[in-house]
Amino acid sequence: MRNICLAILLLAVTPSYGQVQKKLILPEPSLQPSKVQLEQINRKYGMFIHFGINTFHDEEWTDGSKPASSYAPTAIDAEQWVKAAKAGGMKYVILVAKHHDGFCLWDSKYTEYDVANSSNKTNVVEEVAKACKKHNIALGLYYSLWDRKINADVGDLQLDGAYNEYMLKQLDELIDITKKYVHIVEFWFDGGWVKENYRWPIMDIYQAIKSREPHCLVGVNWTIGSKENPNAQAITPDKQQAGFPIRYFPSDFRLGDPYLPTDNDPKLFSYNGHLYYMPWESTVCISSRWFYHTQDHTYKSVDELAKLYRQCTKNNNILILNCPPGRDGKLRQKDVEILKELRKRVM
Repeated sequence: MRNICLAILLLAVTPSYGQVQKKLILPEPSLQPSKVQLEQINRKYGMFIHFGINTFHDEEWTDGSKPASSYAPTAIDAEQWVKAAKAGGMKYVILVAKHHDGFCLWDSKYTEYDVANSSNKTNVVEEVAKACKKHNIALGLYYSLWDRKINADVGDLQLDGAYNEYMLKQLDELIDITKKYVHIVEFWFDGGWVKENYRWPIMDIYQAIKSREPHCLVGVNWTIGSKENPNAQAITPDKQQAGFPIRYFPSDFRLGDPYLPTDNDPKLFSYNGHLYYMPWESTVCISSRWFYHTQDHTYKSVDELAKLYRQCTKNNNILILNCPPGRDGKLRQKDVEILKELRKRVM
């Protein structure tokens, strides 16, 4: 009966956005990593790049009320970011294209809350994609499901349809921008905790991405539920056991920042009676904050980072280390120096 109900549900939520999908693109149950998962595992180490309107307010989360004009970088040196990642031994970068505030680092047709309405109209997504191509580094993108500008009233279920369509259109835009230069290797989704799981169109998102970037891996923060409650949030990796349920929809890797995997990290998790192999991707700040902050001067030592690297990359798992560009559009010199020193210690 459960399988029949799921089949009916899948038919009911087949993506209606854009052209009708002739065939659902579904993740395949597996006890072993797929080819693209092995590529992710072999990348092992990347850079998280938190940059946006929060950079100019000394805040980690803003609510969409800051004017677009307050985003005012004096420059955008995306090439410096990517070169620093490569010099540090990283294989890819993940750029925060849109955080919870809803501000977009590209000129979106679907909102005015973006770089086009600021003093620096640089399409940051495009500049990072260009730099990745030039320096042979892979590109991933972070996109917040939670948008405090466009969908601030998360309690109103009647707004979900229009907002879900908005997200799908923006994901298409991001692929349009980047495909001229590189293929996106990861999409990192965040903020799902503010609505019930079923209200997020994760299957539609999966279709939209995989139909255009079939080798792109999709991850949703707080991926795994509990044995007692498949919808439970914040099941940290130390509490996860093989066979625990996947929340939302089977994606390609697990997230739950900023927690680290355990020594005997499980890999097989369940959805609708099937098991799926899912590595863990850790996210760690090189200093104290995700976004640049004028008072953030406390860095993790190279010794601590080397220990974190070993813990996060063993057992077929992955680490992304956050290095936030400042208001001048450059990484801090300290970040660059630490990355070079860390490479000597771990590679």
